[in-house]
Formats: sequence, structure tokens, C-alpha cells
Amino acid sequence: MLWMLALTLLVFFLAKKLAQLVKTPLCNPLLVSVLILIPIMLLTKVTYSQYAANVKILNDLLSYSVVALAYPLYELLPQIKERWRSIMFITAIASISAMITGVCIAFWLGASPEIAASILPKSVTTPIAVTISAAESGIPSIAAFCVIFVGISGALFGHLILNLFKVKLPAARGLAIGAVSHAVGTARCIEVDYQEGAYSTLALVLCGIFTSITAPFLFPIMLFIYQYF
Repeated sequence: MLWMLALTLLVFFLAKKLAQLVKTPLCNPLLVSVLILIPIMLLTKVTYSQYAANVKILNDLLSYSVVALAYPLYELLPQIKERWRSIMFITAIASISAMITGVCIAFWLGASPEIAASILPKSVTTPIAVTISAAESGIPSIAAFCVIFVGISGALFGHLILNLFKVKLPAARGLAIGAVSHAVGTARCIEVDYQEGAYSTLALVLCGIFTSITAPFLFPIMLFIYQYF
């Protein structure tokens, strides 16, 4: 069913064109694409597994797109070298906080350990999140949905919240959005300010690393506390 791949690309490029014409975060290309594709898939009775299998090439390209984001980092390398200690500390705390808050809210609302494990890596990019979720007996499809939801939310409301709290430093804005909204939020940062985009890219990469390292140790501890306390 190659039509699924062709349709996905067509819808995305049309959504991107709309975003260029209508300057509002609500016209985020990913959000618009999802809102168009989901009804079409429901009407044509295409399951998620069928759709995922037919657009797998796009998902595989996601890893390479993250690598392409390294160019802005190269241009800001002198600044990053000066601030590397604070950047490492900020992203480590952000990574751990994102996991703890997500899992705690899930358990508070009565979620099962499988759902909590799926929510655990919500703030990192999809390939990493799916792998972490599967390793902790989560549900990869739910993990992927959480990643998309968090990314779109950050792209839509991240700058509004930062403006509300009068956060103006590009480095701080970029690190904040990249740490919680991964590639989708980073794409929005690049549209707003090139320097923001570079720091958001850095946060995206570092949080992915920190989450991959700490999740296998952190989730069992939270699960133990939930079950026995």
C-alpha cells in the first residue's frame, strides 16, 4: 500500500505550506498532518500496524534528521564549551524530572505499570522512546503517541510559557524546550531563533543520552515505591 506513504508526504508538505502562509503555532505541520491523516485512516479502516509498516522509511529517516541538527551546534561550539558544566547539569536534571513527573502522574491517575513505562520516555525523540519503553515492558505505540503529544504541546505552548515568565536568554529558552519537546520543539525553536534552535538541539541529544542511561535504573525504583509504599 504505497498510497499511505505518498499520502503522508503530500499531507505534510501541504501542512508545511499552510504553516508558512498562516503564521501561528496552531498550524504546526505535524499537528495538522495528524489531524488530517487520522480520519483518513479510520475511514479506510487502516490499522496502526499497517500504517507504520508502510511508512517505516520515514520513521527510519528520523534518526538521520537528528544528526543533521548538529550543524547549528558546530557554529555555537565556543559558547557551548564555556557553559558545558551548566548545560550538562540542566539537561540531566530536566531528563530525570521529566521521567519522574510523568510516571508519578500516571500512577496517581491509576495507570498500570505498562502504561507508566510507556509514558516514562515521553520527552525524548521517538526511536529512543520506543526502545526504552519496550525494554521496561511498556507499549511502544503508546510511547510513540506520548512523544508526539509532548512534542506538539511544546511547539504550540513552549514559547508562550517562556514569554509569560519573561525568559529571554536564547540558551535558556532552547535548553528548556529541547529538554521536554525533543525534535518537534527543536524545529519550532529553529524557526523562531537560530541560536535557540542550536541549544534546543543540544538538549535534545543530551536528554536522549541521559534518559537512555538512567531509565533502566530509575523506573524499577519508582515501580518498587509504587507497589510497596
